[in-house]
Amino acid sequence: MKVILRAVEFVVLFFGVTGVFIAAEVPGGPIPVLLVAAAGAGLYLHRARGFDRRTFGRPEALRRALPSVLLLWLTVSVFALGVIAVVDRAHLFDLPRERPWLWLAVLVFYPLASVYPQELLFRAFLLHRYAAVFKGERVAAAASAVAFSFVHLLFGNVLAVAATLAGGWLFARRYQATRSLLVVSVEHALYGATIFTIGLGRFFYHAGNF
Repeated sequence: MKVILRAVEFVVLFFGVTGVFIAAEVPGGPIPVLLVAAAGAGLYLHRARGFDRRTFGRPEALRRALPSVLLLWLTVSVFALGVIAVVDRAHLFDLPRERPWLWLAVLVFYPLASVYPQELLFRAFLLHRYAAVFKGERVAAAASAVAFSFVHLLFGNVLAVAATLAGGWLFARRYQATRSLLVVSVEHALYGATIFTIGLGRFFYHAGNF
């Protein structure tokens, strides 16, 4: 019975409440709500039985994981850059070319105000709180990826949803392998930097933010 209730809670929180938020178009964009939700998740995890609080950081895991993180990121980034150069050249490097100060601000503040809070919610909180619901790491990673992708319906385009589905799977599996929010946040931030640099940023931000 407890598992069923926890499963219902998962659906209500990550699809019901999130769906209402998307439909309501709350003024101010998603960042304030994300920060409040992440603060609540962080407080829960800090007190949760069985959660290793070293997971909030664990820098030694970053040193071990960094080579594979960088190799995959460089491969994906070069591929994405080539695609944009061929099919959407007009938008190539549009943000750094047209709004360089905004681009720099995004590179500095996006990891802190958006990436780490997202990883706290969709990786650490979700995978710990609902571990009994999703048996097996791959099933749990899939649940994390789907929930992560669903919230990106906020941006109203297929690319954001598809990319975050793949990214959500990658970040969930990386988190499961490293048990480090620092590692997945660095990886997430790297892909965000690529997106906002090469010309895909317009698909991944809310109009109320910029």
